[in-house]
Order: sequence, then C-alpha cells, then structure tokens
Amino acid sequence: MSFHKTPNLLLAGSVDRLWAESHMTIESRVTDDTTAPDILTVSELNRQVAQSLENEFGLVWLTGEVSTFTRASSGHLYLTLKDASASVRAVMFRGRLAYCEFQPSVGDQVQIKARVGLYEPRGDFQLNIQTLRRAGRGTLYEQFLLLKERLQAEGLFDLANKRPLSEHPKAIGVITSLGAAALHDVLTTLARRAPHVPVIIYPSLVQGLSAPLELRRALAAANSRQEVDTLLLVRGGGSLEDLWAFNDEGLARDIASSALPVVAGVGHESDISIADFVADLRAPTPTAAAELACLPRQALLDQIRVLSLNSQQIVMRKLERLAQRLDRTGYGLVSPSQRLEQRWQALALLSKRLEHAVPDIERLEDQLKRRSQSLTRLMSDAFTSQRNRLALQHSQLETLAPAATLARGFAIVRGSDGVILTDAAQVKSSDLLSIDLAKGQLKATVVSKTP
Repeated sequence: MSFHKTPNLLLAGSVDRLWAESHMTIESRVTDDTTAPDILTVSELNRQVAQSLENEFGLVWLTGEVSTFTRASSGHLYLTLKDASASVRAVMFRGRLAYCEFQPSVGDQVQIKARVGLYEPRGDFQLNIQTLRRAGRGTLYEQFLLLKERLQAEGLFDLANKRPLSEHPKAIGVITSLGAAALHDVLTTLARRAPHVPVIIYPSLVQGLSAPLELRRALAAANSRQEVDTLLLVRGGGSLEDLWAFNDEGLARDIASSALPVVAGVGHESDISIADFVADLRAPTPTAAAELACLPRQALLDQIRVLSLNSQQIVMRKLERLAQRLDRTGYGLVSPSQRLEQRWQALALLSKRLEHAVPDIERLEDQLKRRSQSLTRLMSDAFTSQRNRLALQHSQLETLAPAATLARGFAIVRGSDGVILTDAAQVKSSDLLSIDLAKGQLKATVVSKTP
C-alpha cells in the first residue's frame, strides 16, 4: 500500500507513534532520579511536535469533502475536510490563494497538497494547504440535491400546498433541543413581541443519527395534541453534516402532511435544508422564525384601538339617527286640546250660520241638532282616536328609551376603560368589566369568552 493512496491511515498511525515516542521520552526524564529532569514548557512541547510533524511527513496529498468553510477578513481561508469517519482542520494563507483555481464551498470534494503541522498557540493539529483543486461534489451534498430534485418533482415544494399562518395564534409550538441556543433566541423574541401568547416546547435532538426520528416524533405529538396554531422547527447553524437531520426524507414528508403550519428556521441565513423547502414558511434564522410566527403586541393594541374607535363611532351614529326619528315622531303629535279647539271653532261657525238662517227654522234647528250630535260623536271619536294614538306613540317612546331597554333584561357592558363593549374579542381573560342594569351596576371579571 503506497503512501499517497492511504494518507489518513498513515497520518493517524504516524501521529500515534510520534506521541508514544514523545511520551516515553518525557516520562523517562521525569522518573530518572540520577539526573535533573528536563521539564518542557507547553510552548516548547508544541514547537517540538510541530517540527516533528513537518519533518516526518513533509508535503502530502489527500482528498476529502469540505464540511465547513470560512474566509477571514485577513484573506486567509479556513476549512474542515472530512471523510466517512474523520475530519481535519486546514488553513490556506492569502499568498497561496492567488494560485488557487477556484473558491470551495461546503459540500465540495477537493484534493489538497499540504504540510502536516500544529497550530502552536492552541496545540491544534492542522494542515497548511499549498495547493487546492476541485475533485467533484461531496457525497452528502449529492444526496441533498437528489432528494431535493425528487421531492420537488412530487410537488412537495409547491406554493399551492403551503398552509397560511394564523394571524392571531392562541399558542406557538417550538420543536428543538432544550439545550440549544436557538431555543433561547426564540423564547426571548416571543417574550418581547408577544408576551400574551403561550409557548409550548416539544423537545427533540437536532443533530445525530437519532435526531430525524425524534424530530418526527415531536412533530407527530404536536399534531396529535392540537394545542398550538403554529409550529417553529428551529436550530442554530452548523456544517452540512450538523444540519443533516433536517434533510431526512421522512421528516420532509411529515412536514408536508402536517395539519399545523410549520415555520422552518434552521441554521443561519446561508444554510439551506430540505425542511426549508417543504415547510410552509422558511425563516433565515430561529429568531426570524419567531418574528414571523406572530404579530407584535403593539400592533395588536393598535388594532384594538382602531376597532374600539370604530365601534364608538357606529354607536354614536345610531344614537343620532334614533334622536332624529324621535324628533320626527314628536312633530306629528297634535294635542287633544288643539283638536277640540278646532271643533269648537267649527261649531261656533255653524251657530252663526244658524242665527242668520231665517226661513225654515225648524228644519234648520233639526239639522243643527243632528249636526250637533254628529259633531259630538266626531269629537268623541277624534278624542278617543287621538288618545289611542298618543298612548301608542308614548309606548313606542318608552320602548325606545334606554331605561326601558334595560328594564327588559338588557345590560350595558363597559370595559375597564369605560368603552361600551359589543364584541367578545374586545376583552381577554381576567379583564374587569362594568355592567349597567335597570337598577344598579355590577362589576365582573372575565372568566372565559366565546367568539
């Protein structure tokens, strides 16, 4: 087996041998009672190990998949190479990058020529890259692309299948690890934006072999219990393999079939997972996922203020219309004395005409008598009719009066700010209410409400 075909195996064996030799040398110095011990400082030890690694291996070629990648402000390139069972850190300084044919990204399969060394200030084993070239896409990234293409062809990413989020969620669920920094970020954001919304945590691992199954179980539990309106699936950033649980096909299909809308906030803004594509809404970070899940409390208070103002205006307009209707009804009323006065005037006119009627006095007297009787009946009928009409209008006025409405069992309910309430959505549990009855006033506390 040649050196270049098995660099990782030879590298691991040589380091073990070098460490054993160094360990034996230091131990012999410490336990030798005949000579003064040659005690090394940490810096001296790291320097000797670094020199030994460079002398032992020199330049080596190796291949691996880029799992992390960072370009510092200094221009130096820091990355981590991995294979199926191991990983190693590497650095490529800015001067060597000028000869590099491409800039790698996470998931790239690369080949490097590097010096084996040690970063002495921390004692970290690392490779100093001299040459970097492309070797094809990494296995994990290829799996990601294949699964993404297949699920997209099945329609799991279609916008038509996305469920809308509740504008006013009764509760928000969070699926993540209890020890994750993402959970702290989400809870802090929700407490600041919507302290009135309860948060229920469905704990799960977010990394490792068992993480996909635990994430699926947490999602199933949330759908079974139906105690939240929106689910946040979150975790912090990491390498491709760190986030691999969120590329699980089973988890993707569970998210697509979830009865609850799911907001995915996995990693940082540049991190993309299958869960992001299949979720109902993708957030660039866990904090952003919390912000998308609910309206801020101040916006809700503004909405309530607008609704309250509109309600007051509606009530005032209705009262104004009723007042005008009452005025019009009052204008149509004529007092019985006025009607009687009109009849007496008519009778007086007839009397004068009778006095001037000389011929056929008896006929006129008889006619006068009949007319007098008719007039009496008319006055009586008119009086009765007007009295009945007055009684009816009086009854209508009493019916329209607020006091009469209260007497029939109705009540006027005001909130703690004195505003008349017309909708159960204007109050929340534990609010103090004032209730005006026909006789007296009550103070009440909201225990529950029904829309």
